[in-house]
Amino acid sequence: MKIVVDTNTVLAVALNEPERDWLIDVTRGCDLAAPEILPFEIGNALSSLVRRETVREGLLSTIWDAAATVPVDLVSINVKSALLLAGHFRIYAYDAYFLQCAIETKAPLLSLDRGMQRVAKELNIEIVEKS
Repeated sequence: MKIVVDTNTVLAVALNEPERDWLIDVTRGCDLAAPEILPFEIGNALSSLVRRETVREGLLSTIWDAAATVPVDLVSINVKSALLLAGHFRIYAYDAYFLQCAIETKAPLLSLDRGMQRVAKELNIEIVEKS
């Protein structure tokens, strides 16, 4: 089964967050996909964590390497369609890229972002949730 993973799920695994084990279990044996912007989103999130002093600068390389071990197929998406989603739902374009990826791949979405989950449900995108 293919699953579209959001940036926050990859980072939760790389940062050893409490959801890590569940995320690994729920994706075991699945093909993971994300829009091509995933590496840039990870980089942006990591730099933000350093700016907020949540992560030490010296750990950036280690965290990046951990995130890079998550096997994700980077998918080209229709950016115009994603922007229309962003405008309609008043969400960030980056969130819309992941939603558009799920639509185009016809795959469920795995995200820890409740707002993205809400929009996905409105779009009839299947959500991978804790049972």
